[in-house]
Amino acid sequence: MKWQEARELFPNQFLLVSILDYHEEGDKKIVTEVAPIRTVSDKNANKEFFQAKEGTMVYHTSNKDFVIHIRRDPLIKVRRLQ
Repeated sequence: MKWQEARELFPNQFLLVSILDYHEEGDKKIVTEVAPIRTVSDKNANKEFFQAKEGTMVYHTSNKDFVIHIRRDPLIKVRRLQ
């Protein structure tokens, strides 16, 4: 189903979804189609977000667009303190 349909069916909630379709715009993935798996309580949203399996994600339906920001260079330089 389209992201907009999921927003209407599950208003103002965290939702665990399987991502079915998306397109890239620069450093962003714009998700257009999802398969809702279940709602997630506000209390458990952070935990569920980090435990989501590949191809799934927890996202809040208050967001008009489903956007995932892509990090092209995930290496972070850290200076050790001596």
